[in-house]
Formats: sequence, C-alpha cells, structure tokens
Amino acid sequence: MLHLSVAVDQPSAYDAASYVALARLAERGGLDFVTLDDSFARPGPDALAVLSRVAPATTRIGLVPTVTTTHTEPFHVQAAVATLDWVSRGRAGWRLDVSTTEGEARLFGRRHAAVADALWQEAGEVADVAAKLWDSWEDDAEIRDVPTGRFIDRDKLHHVDFRGTSFSVKGPSIVPRPPQGHPVRVVDATDGQARRTAARYADVALVRAVSAGQAAAVREELRSQAAESGRDPDALRVLASLLVDLCAGEHAAEPGHGGGGPRPSPQGPLYRGGPVDLAELIATWHGQGIVDGFHLTPAEPLRDLERLVNGTVALLQHRGLFRTFYPGSTLREHLGLSRPANQYAVTKGTS
Repeated sequence: MLHLSVAVDQPSAYDAASYVALARLAERGGLDFVTLDDSFARPGPDALAVLSRVAPATTRIGLVPTVTTTHTEPFHVQAAVATLDWVSRGRAGWRLDVSTTEGEARLFGRRHAAVADALWQEAGEVADVAAKLWDSWEDDAEIRDVPTGRFIDRDKLHHVDFRGTSFSVKGPSIVPRPPQGHPVRVVDATDGQARRTAARYADVALVRAVSAGQAAAVREELRSQAAESGRDPDALRVLASLLVDLCAGEHAAEPGHGGGGPRPSPQGPLYRGGPVDLAELIATWHGQGIVDGFHLTPAEPLRDLERLVNGTVALLQHRGLFRTFYPGSTLREHLGLSRPANQYAVTKGTS
C-alpha cells in the first residue's frame, strides 16, 4: 500500500481558514495525513492548537503536529496529543522533535541546551512514557454508572511509575485512553540517535534522501534496528521526505536540472519538476520497495498542493497505485497499522 502525506506549513500565516483549506484539499486527494511543523526557535502559531481547529473541519485525513519533547512536560504533551485524538475521532499523530539551541533553553530557564543525541534519547523516553500514560486508562475504565454514582472503575486505572534520565512520571493520565489507543508517532529518522529512537518508538519514520539507494539503505537499517529492539519491522512505515517544487509545466521545467529525482538543497532534498514526473518517481521508488511512501513539503503551499492532488495523485489513482477512498476512519487504519493492545490490561494481575 502506497502512503502519501504532505506538510501544510505556511510562513507567517495565522488565520485558521488557510490551514483548513489546505487540509481539506489534501483530504480530497485521499492522503494519509498532513503535518504542521513547530519549534521554540521561531515565531508562529502553535501547531497542535491549529490542527485541533482543523479537526472538526475535516473528516478523514490524519493530523500530525510537531510537538517538541525538550523543555516540555511529558505528562502535558501526552494529554494534549490524546485530546487531539479525541477531538479528531482517531486521526491524531505526533511528530516528535527536540530543541537543541541555547536560545530555546533560555525561554524556559530550567537547564542549558544539550547535544542532539542526548535529547533524542530523552525523546525516546518521552515516547515510552506517553504510551504508558495512554494505556493508564483501560478502554472501558470510564463507566458513568449513574445508579451507583461511579464515574470510573478504579481497578482499570494504572500508575505508570516511570523514571527517566531527566524526569519521572507517576500517572495515571487525566485523559481517557485515546480512540487509536496510541496516536501515531512520527520521527524524522535521517540522522544519528533520532534514527535509533525512530526504530524503537515511531510508527512512521521520515527519511530525507537524495537517491533511491540512500533511501533504501536507511529503510533497511531502520527495519533491522526495529527488529533488534523487539518490534515487528512491518509495523514501521518509512516515508521519503522531499521538498517539492512543481513549477508550472507537466514535466521537469528547469534546464539543466535533469529531472527524474531529487537534488540536494539547503532546505533538504528538493524535487523540481511537473506532477507527471513526480508521479513517476513515486511509482518507481514504491514499486521497487525502496520506501513505503512519501512525505512531501510543497515549496509553494497552495499551488503545489493543488498540482499534487489534481495531477500527481490523480495519475497514481488512474494507474491503480493509490487509493481513491479512505478504507477506514482512523489514521492507523489509513497506514495499515493495528490498534495497540493496552499493556496494563494484557498484564492485568501483575501490573
């Protein structure tokens, strides 16, 4: 199954309507999910809050905000992501990221900046404790028994008692278990410890690669590391992450660019060409088993997303390579991922 997703970032856009419009356009194309980036290093709207506004204005597409794990409280992060899953009825994801600069650290004043590898190790701990907190309510813990006045079955609430390298959490959560059990976790797995964290905890790994060979090698490494950590490698989706500039023509328009594949750029791998060429690239990489799909960042948000949906996606659908409707209602269903069992319910009696 081919998976397609797209970033809906818009520099200096603060109005909800423009984000709703892009998400609806992506949903019309049947894409798996949209992402919205965020960091403490730039001014802009809060990604999770924006996509919470987009949620009731859409019905099927997955919503994946970036939420950093550095300087933020893991308990609050998991509760916010769980809430997005509730208000979107099972369409939430969470793109984990870290904050590496001293300037970001000074905004909070709790500690100095740390090296990226240490922060990504901490991000893995945050992902781990978030899953435990999502499981701290069993699915049927909320009983709302009016005759007895009991709202919760306390036997189905669990303390997580997690102690990491820089934080500890006792729990349970204040939000009932999300509709998906665990909202989908997304990690940019291009470099270093982030790749190891993705292999162990992510449902979707994004890989910035400028060649099919590079993307295939990273995918194989991720799958191998996932297996070493006790996971089923087939439960990890690896998407090639590209910046796309679809220009104005149907085929590669820039003289000398060569077409047919991404090229290095300061912003990451850049694909420049027409919708037809992009469809060919997607079909080739996916058909050869190089990646499970693509995460595309339009250079010009509205123009390129329209050309992506009406050109590239339409062509892939015409060739039977991409779905024409959503087979389910949750993001996990779009990605072909099962709903995780509750780790406390499974071990009930020993937890």
